[in-house]
Amino acid sequence: MIRITFHGAAGQVTGSMHLVEAAGARILLDSGLFQGHRAKARRLNAELPFDARRIDMAVLSHAHIDHTGRLPLLVREGFHSPIYATPATRDLCAVMLPDSAHVQEKDAEFLARRGQPGGEPLYNVADAIAVQDLMVGVPYRRPLHLRKHLTVEFTDAGHILGSATVDLRLNEDPPHRLVYSGDVGRRGLPIIRDPQPPSGPIDTLIIESTYADRDHESVPDAEERLGAVVRETAARGGKVLVPAFALGRAQEVVYGLHQLWRAGKIPEIPIFLDSPLGVDVTTVFRMHPEIFDRSERLVESGAALFDFPLVHYVREVAESKALNGRHGPAVIISASGMAESGRILHHLAHGIGDHRNTVLFVGYQAEGTLGRRLQDGAETAKIFGEELARRAEIVTIGGYSAHADRRELRDWVRRLGGPIRRAFVVHGETPALKAMADLLREEGVPEVHVPDLGETVEL
Repeated sequence: MIRITFHGAAGQVTGSMHLVEAAGARILLDSGLFQGHRAKARRLNAELPFDARRIDMAVLSHAHIDHTGRLPLLVREGFHSPIYATPATRDLCAVMLPDSAHVQEKDAEFLARRGQPGGEPLYNVADAIAVQDLMVGVPYRRPLHLRKHLTVEFTDAGHILGSATVDLRLNEDPPHRLVYSGDVGRRGLPIIRDPQPPSGPIDTLIIESTYADRDHESVPDAEERLGAVVRETAARGGKVLVPAFALGRAQEVVYGLHQLWRAGKIPEIPIFLDSPLGVDVTTVFRMHPEIFDRSERLVESGAALFDFPLVHYVREVAESKALNGRHGPAVIISASGMAESGRILHHLAHGIGDHRNTVLFVGYQAEGTLGRRLQDGAETAKIFGEELARRAEIVTIGGYSAHADRRELRDWVRRLGGPIRRAFVVHGETPALKAMADLLREEGVPEVHVPDLGETVEL
């Protein structure tokens, strides 16, 4: 018997975590944090729905915190088994997870000073560092025998650096092949390669659906729009404030600005990546040129992708604060990507009331976040307890999304190249989940199910 329990990203987007019980093993596919509204996320994250000591292994699709952020909690609760991931994902986790712990510790200190209860961190930096001792790097397209009758192979998901689709093969009688898509990327994204799905017949598919109900603008169009936003904002003397995920989106925006600068399509204004984590992640990118997309003109040229005269990398708090006192045009890229925490909140607090500025969203904004409220047209923004009038222009460029859209998901399913016996649709809001389920049925999948959080299915 094969049993799957959907402990995260079921009926929602974040918190990816699926427990597969098969071949005598308990295998955790991802272990992500729920993100979004603080109180709700805290409730969902606070308790593990199983005994961490009884998990035999974890297999990671990629390093985003909504797919890895509960690993230190697992360790804290007694998990000491191997964690399999691509080498780039392993190296990214080495900076992402300690940062997650550090942010939680600082948030707890802040809430304690204000006398607000319930702010204890889920885990500390030591827990996050301990995760790294368990990580095992597995390159793409190299089958790894985990135990008798159980093999895993990673293929490039094209979502972020090191992202993978997990191909899990249960070589019992009868054999069973389970494919977990992870987050499917897009064709033509800068820096990283296009998605390379596994091929052949699949018994069970677990697939994401984040943007299954819509189409993105093209990647080249996104770069052109980025250039236009920078030119127009600079012309009126304003700053472009970019809430960006420190992993993936920040590097893509810096890369895009580099290309625009080389082409003479943006003015000579300073560009700041104001995120210690973003700086560290960029260093990890520099460590893994072996998985860059060689068809990219800047990659092929041999140029330093993330280093050019306009860009400045900001670590120190004092330097970050000084940015808010700068006069004249600039681009400030800062975390968090959903404008819920981090340095971007300070920049928004100082800049959202200035009509010359632009707040530019280049990534997914979950329901309940400040980013989503601004995207939806909010005229005010509550930041650090103060209600601020929103006068800055709000712009969204969907082409920088690292998630496949409706057309790209359909193409990915078709490129699997074999019949799919059943599919479970996860990692999406309700309209996207329904759209993905419909898409799979249209592509001939006979059994399609959208699981609820905590639901268990037996195959």
